[in-house]
Amino acid sequence: MTQKQKKMLRRIIASAVLLVIVKLLTAFAVLPEQGLLTAVCYLAPYAVIGWDVLYKAVRNIRNGQVFDENFLMALATVGAFGTGEYAEAVFVMLFYQVGELFQDYAVGKSRQSIASLMDIRPDVANLEGENGELEEVDPEDVEVGAVIVVKPGERVPLDGVVLEGSSSLDTAALTGESVPRDVAPGDAVISGCVNQSGLLRIRVTKLCEESTVSKILDLVENASEKKASSENFITRFARYYTPCVVIAALALFLIPTIALFLIPAAGQPAFLLGTDWANWLHRALIFLVISCPCALVISVPLSFFGGIGGASKCGILVKGSNYLEALAKTETVVFDKTGTLTKGTFTVTAVHPEAAYTPEQVLEYAALAEHYSDHPISLSLRAACKASLDAGRVSDVEEIAGHGVCAKVDGKAVCVGNSRLMERQNVNWLPCELPGTIVHVTVDGFYAGHIVISDLPKEDAKAAIADLKASGVKKIVMLTGDTDAVAKAVAAELGVDEYHAELLPADKVDLTEKLLAERSQNGKVAFVGDGINDAPVLSRVDIGIAMGALGSDAAIEAADIVLMDDKPSKIATAMRISRKTLRIVNQNIWFALIVKFGVMILGAFNMATMWEAVFADVGVAFIAILNATRCLRVDEFRK
Repeated sequence: MTQKQKKMLRRIIASAVLLVIVKLLTAFAVLPEQGLLTAVCYLAPYAVIGWDVLYKAVRNIRNGQVFDENFLMALATVGAFGTGEYAEAVFVMLFYQVGELFQDYAVGKSRQSIASLMDIRPDVANLEGENGELEEVDPEDVEVGAVIVVKPGERVPLDGVVLEGSSSLDTAALTGESVPRDVAPGDAVISGCVNQSGLLRIRVTKLCEESTVSKILDLVENASEKKASSENFITRFARYYTPCVVIAALALFLIPTIALFLIPAAGQPAFLLGTDWANWLHRALIFLVISCPCALVISVPLSFFGGIGGASKCGILVKGSNYLEALAKTETVVFDKTGTLTKGTFTVTAVHPEAAYTPEQVLEYAALAEHYSDHPISLSLRAACKASLDAGRVSDVEEIAGHGVCAKVDGKAVCVGNSRLMERQNVNWLPCELPGTIVHVTVDGFYAGHIVISDLPKEDAKAAIADLKASGVKKIVMLTGDTDAVAKAVAAELGVDEYHAELLPADKVDLTEKLLAERSQNGKVAFVGDGINDAPVLSRVDIGIAMGALGSDAAIEAADIVLMDDKPSKIATAMRISRKTLRIVNQNIWFALIVKFGVMILGAFNMATMWEAVFADVGVAFIAILNATRCLRVDEFRK
């Protein structure tokens, strides 16, 4: 418990002890049931437990904020004192403060739970000096290009590239994945991961304020600024609801009291009007206690806050509760292909040689000819070749833009490229039925065969599509700038409903506009992308989802939801969390309204006491808050 909570607990205990003492004194006739002395004695426990409520009520009235729970409790308990219900007034204030303490504790635990998830920013970085000495500095003081050292057990303070050392990184706080990620020299690492084993020397590639961990913290801290429609409804509801119930309570007291004065005693309907004005004042005060909107005002935002925190446990960062709410209504999901549904890296998937050559020879010639190129296709050829690639075997390299590369390999003229290069060399080439990029190879002017290079789908892409359909998504669309043949093959393999190929960024926006126009009235369209060319679409759709680990900064900035481990299967997980959160929000709203209005009616007909009123206020609020904390429990969604 916090110091503030401990102080409140001491006040509750002191007030309860004083109240028991006064009750015993009246029970043993030491004090009379009524009278000035008894009222003063009851004022002692009331002042101990309720002075801050009275102070806040007066302060808010002075500031023009009249109708809040402090005003209602002050009016109800002071009114109870005025009608001689001293003990009841103290009991109501005491139980109200007990409820407030429980609420504060529950909210605090929820915030601590989320804060612990976000406790991923290291306070220091081990900066390596010119002579190799280490100095502990603030990560904000480390420049791009500097070298830092991360020891085993420490968090990576800044984004960078491994220069020396190999280790396993625990990325659970960022991605929600329990499986460590192995890194070696040349691998990129992101801040917030825990170095589990070896010593790592890392060259910094981003400033502290631009690092992954800073962006995560910024997203979570600012998420509460973007409210869901349910939260906005509750805010508007409370603004009009509280004045209305105060007026209703006043009417409940005044109308029967005036009627009692005007109607002769013999004609009074006793069940409706009671016997005196004090009875109706007591009913009105009960009505006021019941009407406090605490359960709604606290539990609904807390539910969304818990849902966002629960999603972050799974490596899903939601920038606002409005996006979490919209995700539950998604009926169309649009995917970019490269880097989203596919791995975004080229891989040799087939080698088809001519009779005079083996697959290994064709691949070796192609890899050597492409030895000096940094093109992704060149890198994939070299990665697939098992033979030793000696640069001394290569000479006279000529790169032909838009066609390919020609070079001397072991004294032979080797050309590697597309069909346009083959036509330029007057070589008859063979087509291939397999989807992917086809790289043709000639040796001394004769066709040696071709190599198929493909961007393979992610391991969980097919399951992600099936999971989304099972979750109620009506249409799944894939957009790509790749060829129609490649797009058709990927769409068929993954089970996508509709695909569009050979698109420019502007074409993606136009197609998205059409999908937005075709959606139902309450349906939402989500777009999932990773590249900088996806940023315009991410900004345009109802919900933009970016791949965070490998995605571009522009895509992450433009998106509403960020998947930290680049797994498309996390989209269905986010939708389940969203729907669970909305279920809990609706449960809290209906539970609070039904109980409150039910007890209000009973109170108006003198069938509910202050005890039922306290339950309808404090009890309902506490139950709703406990229900809201369920949003943090997402173990069933973590894989």
